Amino acid sequence: MGTELWVFGYGSLIWNPGFAVAERAVARLPGWRRSFCMWSIHHRGTPEAPGLVLALDAAAGMACQGVAFRVAPGTEEETLAGLRERELVSSAYLETVQPLYLADGRARQALAYVVDPDHVQYCGGLDPEEQARIIARATGGRGPNRDYLWNTAAHLAELGIADPDLEWLAARVRGLCGNLR
Repeated sequence: MGTELWVFGYGSLIWNPGFAVAERAVARLPGWRRSFCMWSIHHRGTPEAPGLVLALDAAAGMACQGVAFRVAPGTEEETLAGLRERELVSSAYLETVQPLYLADGRARQALAYVVDPDHVQYCGGLDPEEQARIIARATGGRGPNRDYLWNTAAHLAELGIADPDLEWLAARVRGLCGNLR
């Protein structure tokens, strides 16, 4: 990764990176898509009533738009430790280094947490309506699953990143929850 540490955010890292940031930029990560394809049994659900969280799911010919963060110099070790504690809590994510492209055209190598499709928490291919029902009812250690969805959708919109599937899901969950937000 060279002398700089970059991290790619596509979900909660966008609005809650949890580490010191020297630079942030909208970025595109080829070969992956943002998807509610991972059961959450810790942060947004429980083992008895799992929620869903976003993951990067391999998708040839597609690209995920998100945010690339350059970690503040001198905080790389602390950042890695914090990210590993947060993202690798159940080993459903794999820590990888991926090539990405910043909005200004620069290419960078970035740390990206991708879903392990062989992990028991992987649930790719769930029907969107089923996703909405699960997200509307689930709650975990970091709060209601719907808040995770709505925060991510709102921050993507603020950044000008269109994600029609996520936008539909956010609207559908609002409907199921009685337009709470």
